Amino acid sequence: MVSIDVWNASVDFPIFDAKSRSLKKAVLGKVGGTIGTESRIPVIEALKDITLSLKDGDRVALVGHNGAGKSTLLRLLAGIYEPITGGSKIVGKIAPVFDLGVGLDPEISGIENIMIRGLFLGMSRKQMESKIDDIAEFSELGDFLQMPLRAYSTGMRVRLALGIVTSIDPEILILDEGIGAVDAAFMDKARDRLTDLVKRSGLLVFASHSDDLLMELCDSAIWMDSGRMKMQGTLREVLTAYKGRDPYENLSPEMLERLGVTAGGDS
Repeated sequence: MVSIDVWNASVDFPIFDAKSRSLKKAVLGKVGGTIGTESRIPVIEALKDITLSLKDGDRVALVGHNGAGKSTLLRLLAGIYEPITGGSKIVGKIAPVFDLGVGLDPEISGIENIMIRGLFLGMSRKQMESKIDDIAEFSELGDFLQMPLRAYSTGMRVRLALGIVTSIDPEILILDEGIGAVDAAFMDKARDRLTDLVKRSGLLVFASHSDDLLMELCDSAIWMDSGRMKMQGTLREVLTAYKGRDPYENLSPEMLERLGVTAGGDS
């Protein structure tokens, strides 16, 4: 069974080559960093005292304003950042999706990029070869898959990246929203693929500003603020506290039923 456990974890980023101590103080004062003496390197406290336990079947949303620590927490949960205090333990194979463009090479073909991106996400070459036809059908790129990515528009690159990402079979899916530059009809198609991807994953942690996507894919949430966990609970409880309103109140009865939510109760 997959799981992620984190206890009393903090992540700091030292700031090198700052031009002046006054500049350091001005910048760090806005982002919650701590400043050492003249002889010490200033440090931003990106995460502070994070303790959580996630298990197989969890579908967790991360909410909070830009700079609140969501992306840093995702990287901690993925094992990319090591905590300077506390610790973490990951059981299961992680597929981190932080940027749809990571691993895509503009000088090689779409087919070659499918292989390389799949390997980056932990799949084998044989697994990715078996998924090429499915990705081609989803992305609707046709003969462009034989061409180098530098010939693609931004929307075409996003289609290819989404096709690759949503074709994998992750045990633990760490997802940072990066979807855009595609038409509305294709976005609906991508949502269906994302929903199916989440169903195939054992555990999901998803950072997003889209309430709609969070309500479709997640059932619990963590509110991040200034690098700390401000609140953890059901998605509805956390979104209501964070937004200052119940995001479910204006949904249609059909959508509420689809989400498994009652009009006045918890999800």
